[in-house]
Amino acid sequence: MPQPVIQLFVNAKAGSASRRRVAALRHELEAAGARVIVTPTGGDLVVAEETTHVCAVGGDGTLRHVTAALWQSGRPRVMSIFPTGTVNLLAREYGYRRNALSFAGRVLRDAPPRLQRIARVGETMMFTCASVGPDADAVANVSSRLKRAIGRAAYGVAFLRTLIRWPRLQLSIEADGRTIACEAIYLAKGRYYAGPWSFAPGAAADDPFLHVVALKQARRRDFVRFLWALLRHHDLTRNPNLVHVTCAALTIAGADAPLQADGDIVAHLPVEIAIDPTPQPFA
Repeated sequence: MPQPVIQLFVNAKAGSASRRRVAALRHELEAAGARVIVTPTGGDLVVAEETTHVCAVGGDGTLRHVTAALWQSGRPRVMSIFPTGTVNLLAREYGYRRNALSFAGRVLRDAPPRLQRIARVGETMMFTCASVGPDADAVANVSSRLKRAIGRAAYGVAFLRTLIRWPRLQLSIEADGRTIACEAIYLAKGRYYAGPWSFAPGAAADDPFLHVVALKQARRRDFVRFLWALLRHHDLTRNPNLVHVTCAALTIAGADAPLQADGDIVAHLPVEIAIDPTPQPFA
């Protein structure tokens, strides 16, 4: 059996704790017989020709950039995620652990991969979730300096600012010949949203559909009801203010509003979102 060559793409802005975990992971992979290439993110990423397995080390944003580089290489390879970022929703769904020994054993086990169905937002990618509305507005205003200092709590600070001025958007969704007027939109490509919560329990990473929840009105009180039901794991289908759609592609139009995907602003309306026909295997 040829020696596996694993390329670790590491978030260049990761702190010392993350660097220690990466060093431990490299040690465990090499102890198990793999050759390891460590590549910091930033700038144009290149997948080495000899690489047999690509590992994104960081959060969901790092995963998006690494996958884009892999697809641009023109040669399919199995991927994995070593979670060290602020939010790791796909890693949570796939059950990747932060323990280096456990992770190395999983990656080198040669088990049948899971086939991730990725959504495309223009030229970029969406792995687990996206939204247009109050929380996307908050993501657009997150301070990168504060995020480095306090992590996920920086999103809470940004949302407090959004809560004060509270944008009301006039949006529309076009999907499968249907047009829906709304003020906020949530799209699920994976099971989780912002942690262990789900607004579309039927969504899954390997599901070839987008699960959409639209708020017909998104006043502060509407959003609070939606958020409370989400945090309490209540059945959202009973809320008459919500419209549920399942589709393979859709268009969102309306105000020049930001769209966040996997915790980063990736586009402004109008946007077209569709499931890519090519699945990405994950170990």
